[in-house]
Amino acid sequence: MSMRFTAKARKGMVALTVAAGLAMGVAACGGGGGDDEKPEHSATASRTTGSDPSTQEGQSGQPLAELKGSDGLLLQITSAQRDSGGFVTVNGTLKNDGGKDLLIPAALSGNETEITKNGPSLGGATLIDSKGKKRYYVLRDTEGRPLTTTGLGTLKGGQSLPVFMQFPSPPEDTTEVTLQMPTFSSATIKISG
Repeated sequence: MSMRFTAKARKGMVALTVAAGLAMGVAACGGGGGDDEKPEHSATASRTTGSDPSTQEGQSGQPLAELKGSDGLLLQITSAQRDSGGFVTVNGTLKNDGGKDLLIPAALSGNETEITKNGPSLGGATLIDSKGKKRYYVLRDTEGRPLTTTGLGTLKGGQSLPVFMQFPSPPEDTTEVTLQMPTFSSATIKISG
């Protein structure tokens, strides 16, 4: 009976984590501020440049940063939002810029047993605060699962996938951090909020 209760509790935590991630994604996509013209400019800009429309509705057409990975993988960071709960949510799009199907590298999960036992993810990502001389690792839930996009598999040529990662928040006066991902180049991103 104890095992059944534990399994139900675990499923509840997974559902809660997924719901929280989706709610943050919706909140981040909401734009806010009441300026109805910005999303129109954003949509127009993406149509005129010939690129696919962004999966992050309401975000500006220009990503905060682009990290190039192996075999044509590209990670475009669309937002890095500081939340009052003491964490930073980084949203972006993982894209296969190549013409053939590509298996997402297992190295993106990092090398911590706690994270890798939960399957493919972006758990190897870190934020570097060079001002405070600190490195921030991806947050985990109580079961050790990384608070990132999980279940990564194969991306077809030209396919994009919206992704997110959550980290502990650096101090309020730190507004720029470096995002590092295994097998990708590093990039400096600006934290808003």
